[in-house]
Amino acid sequence: MANAHKHKQRVIRGADDQLWNDLDTATRAAGTDRSAITRELWEWYVQRPGARLPKRPASSEETTA
Repeated sequence: MANAHKHKQRVIRGADDQLWNDLDTATRAAGTDRSAITRELWEWYVQRPGARLPKRPASSEETTA
């Protein structure tokens, strides 16, 4: 199967459309994607060795100040 993903696809509920779009915009600004950031957050949350919170992109206030 040429289009098979390496990992099993999961569903995340509870994110409204605006939050989903904001996350997409922020991850692209950071040069990454939603899946990578989500994985990093989960690894940090369950205290995996070496896991760190992902760096957040600058907010619009920080980039204009």
